[in-house]
Amino acid sequence: MNIIAFGDVHMDLGKFNKIPEIDKADLIIITGDFTNFGGRKEASQIFDEVVKINQNILALPGNLDQREVDDYLVEKNVSLHGRGKIVDGIGFFGVGGSNITPFKTPIEFNEDELAEILSSGFEQVKEAETLILVSHTPPNNTKTDVISGGIHVGSTAVRSFIEKNQPALCLTGHIHEASAEDMIGNTPIVNPGMIKDGSWVEVTIENGQVSASLKP
Repeated sequence: MNIIAFGDVHMDLGKFNKIPEIDKADLIIITGDFTNFGGRKEASQIFDEVVKINQNILALPGNLDQREVDDYLVEKNVSLHGRGKIVDGIGFFGVGGSNITPFKTPIEFNEDELAEILSSGFEQVKEAETLILVSHTPPNNTKTDVISGGIHVGSTAVRSFIEKNQPALCLTGHIHEASAEDMIGNTPIVNPGMIKDGSWVEVTIENGQVSASLKP
């Protein structure tokens, strides 16, 4: 299986269609923040453009999406927020929004809530041999959650979940300046940053082995 993952679109329509062979990928994963405080109408503009390129999509809302964006993604049967889906034997599950920020953005949760949402999605796919976690907010204390000044602002709940369950991969986003790759135990963590900056993640899954790389 070949997967293209990107996120933090923020209404930018001009970059993801330039990802090489995105139309041939087996699956597209959008890691959140379709909009800038937008709702269903704005998210549908992005979603519709991706569908024109590739119809095989899984996604979740980011903290800058209104809560109705997840309702829209549920209606499209692509949401991973507190949900899990098994595709070709691979279990995908996730959590959207973010941990609490100083900015009071539309979709924020405390750490206990994040843990519950993660558990809900995990329960739906835990029998799959290979598990892929998609979390808009990155795990705490990694290269993927560092803001300017060197402060780590990621989720402790997401980190604890990864430490305990060791999914084969965690795809994340949210912290634009922390486009990076890291590891928690045996789990690679990859944050492509904002798609307008031109980065995405290529994932290959073959015979249960998962490899992921930040591009370009």
